[in-house]
Amino acid sequence: MPSLQDEEFQLFRRWLYRSAGINLSPGKKALVAGRLGKRLRHHGLGSYGDYFRLIMAERGGGELQTALDLLTTNETYFFREPRHFDFLRQQVLPALGRGRPVRLWSAACSSGEEPYSLAMTLAEALGAGPWELVASDISSRVLAQAGRGQYPLSRAEHIDTRLLHKYCLKGVGEQEGSFLVERRLRQRIRFMQINLNQRLPEIGDFDVIFLRNVMIYFDLDTKRQVVERILPRLKPGGYFIVSHSESLNGVSEALRLVQPSIYRKP
Repeated sequence: MPSLQDEEFQLFRRWLYRSAGINLSPGKKALVAGRLGKRLRHHGLGSYGDYFRLIMAERGGGELQTALDLLTTNETYFFREPRHFDFLRQQVLPALGRGRPVRLWSAACSSGEEPYSLAMTLAEALGAGPWELVASDISSRVLAQAGRGQYPLSRAEHIDTRLLHKYCLKGVGEQEGSFLVERRLRQRIRFMQINLNQRLPEIGDFDVIFLRNVMIYFDLDTKRQVVERILPRLKPGGYFIVSHSESLNGVSEALRLVQPSIYRKP
């Protein structure tokens, strides 16, 4: 396997910044080499530079999307940062008027653990009442996985046992060792491929937007542009939630801090 040269790493680094707004640090060189190495083997290529030229020659093609998927997928799990789900259940949902649709957007949903956690929270609080959940990501590969709603049983460790039994099915036979989020919950989520660094499609307005564990990969200018692009989709009085390791300090003055990582639009 060829090694990833510094100049080759810079090619991928600049391309990923232009395409997804992600600013890879020099320490991510090994990650890029590891994730793309199997694609070199698949195509029988002798260098990472050859692979870069391949995806650039295929603009809009399948391999370009494959490379983007491999470099933008991040680790996630069910009910990550549980205080956000507590806040949603205890503070937000009871205050929203009954009878009108409650709309949430999981704007960097990865392989689906966050939107399914939100869906369970909404179903518990609102039942079959009117609620809508949009879940988006830049990666078509993780969106396909999210749409299936099937996960190894080891991924269920952060799901409350009662919710697991109520909303998930345990695999048997060939599916043993996995669980499936039940159909009626899967059907309540609209999965979409959205690049937050491009013009947003028409997806309506939301009461709550989750944008967690993605802005850590953006530089300050990109953060400002992404938030400015998203905020018109947040209803007045709506909540904008980032991860505990993120902040909008210096990014936007259009939101009021409610508590660390939770903001509200006036």
